[in-house]
Amino acid sequence: MVPALIAAVLLLLIAVIAVRTIRFKPKPQPVLTGETYNFDRDAAVDALAHLVRCKTISYNDPAMEDDGEFQKLIALLPTLYPRVFDVCSVRQRPDRALLLRWPGKTGADPTVLMAHYDVVPVNEESWDKPPFAGIIEDGVLWGRGTLDTKVTMNGILSAANYLIGKGYQPENDIYFAFSGGEEINGNGAKNIVDYFIKCGIQPALVVDEGGAVVEQVFPGMQEPCGLIGIAEKGMMNVQYRTRSSGGHASAPKPHTPVGILAAACKRIEDHPFPAHIQGPAAQMFDTLGRHSTLFYRVIFANMWCFGWIIDLLGKRSGGEMNALMRTTVAFTQMEGSSARNVIPPEASMVSNIRLNPHDSVASALAYLKKTVNNSAVEITALESFEPSPISETNCPAWDKVASAVANTWPGCVVAPYLMVQCSDSRHYGKLSNHVYRFSAMDLSAEERATIHGSNERIRIETIGKAVEFYIRLMKQC
Repeated sequence: MVPALIAAVLLLLIAVIAVRTIRFKPKPQPVLTGETYNFDRDAAVDALAHLVRCKTISYNDPAMEDDGEFQKLIALLPTLYPRVFDVCSVRQRPDRALLLRWPGKTGADPTVLMAHYDVVPVNEESWDKPPFAGIIEDGVLWGRGTLDTKVTMNGILSAANYLIGKGYQPENDIYFAFSGGEEINGNGAKNIVDYFIKCGIQPALVVDEGGAVVEQVFPGMQEPCGLIGIAEKGMMNVQYRTRSSGGHASAPKPHTPVGILAAACKRIEDHPFPAHIQGPAAQMFDTLGRHSTLFYRVIFANMWCFGWIIDLLGKRSGGEMNALMRTTVAFTQMEGSSARNVIPPEASMVSNIRLNPHDSVASALAYLKKTVNNSAVEITALESFEPSPISETNCPAWDKVASAVANTWPGCVVAPYLMVQCSDSRHYGKLSNHVYRFSAMDLSAEERATIHGSNERIRIETIGKAVEFYIRLMKQC
């Protein structure tokens, strides 16, 4: 009797899994219009090269920055995009924030298109080409900022320049919001948001850097993915500190301060934060999983049964998939004695934590303290900010961005995702639940690796695609 009952339950389980897998078919994608645009692509490339030649490097120490390079870039803009500056009002806000308003037929339901024009420092010796020369060679433009994110600034302004030249006026106001301090978590974007709040401006759509069109990033899927971030992780730097009476290294106690911290580090790495296969991660799995091979479709169609497999793979392999599902911890710094034969009276280490939207600064600290479980280790938060709110996807704002992505890169599968890095768009969460993060490019793994690294560069055709994307988006605003 019992074996028969077990067999019946097992057959029922298999049947449920099979039916759910069969029904797990691709969702409708945006309609393709086939519309093309004949803008000056060479001018867009040349304009980006000019922006790259401005050494707008952000440093945490303002004394190291060259303000003249930032002003040089701003002074170039009216020359590179003359029609934009003929039509748009311009406001400079504190902390190198630049805000342009393109008047629409109505001021209601405005759109905000964002980019930052500062870049991270470079080690010029490790570059194959000078990072600020704007060299164009073999169909590639080399330089710091070509991908992050002067290509976006150029795409926005080139698209507007083209449309204004065609006599186009948007239905609603469009704001171009540019920051010169994003790379150091500066206040430029925050100052623009404060201005919007003061003036009662409520954006209906906000688009900033984030996802891109990428390939071979989702298990079992061959088609390119157009990933649009609907939220981004929070960030927290955490310090772990322990003290001792110090002393000579020749007669140590069983556990030195460095040893105590090493044990704490191992406990945290051996006990990752719980996975949250919900929110942006669940939406991404539910969209892209339908395009996977049969093996993965079985898993993604039945996460209630097989979610533990994805969780386990994430824990073991780490990487982007793991970062989508859970709060991650990366230990980055450790400090002990200044002498090799002296036990330090104090030792400390720091971890950089990226918070899943379902965690918080307070809950993450509580988890760390519980996991370490050692009163000798003081655990305190240094800098921190909470995860962003999660934006809607079943709405006209999402549809506009998704349509622009699908029509610029036909054949890609558009899907929501969780941005694991930080961006200026987190400041807009208090104004809108239609904040989307998409970098208008198709990028290979090799190209993505150059962002913040050496030999950052962009294919010429990618520059044109960025302009196309913003033309399509602006025509819907």
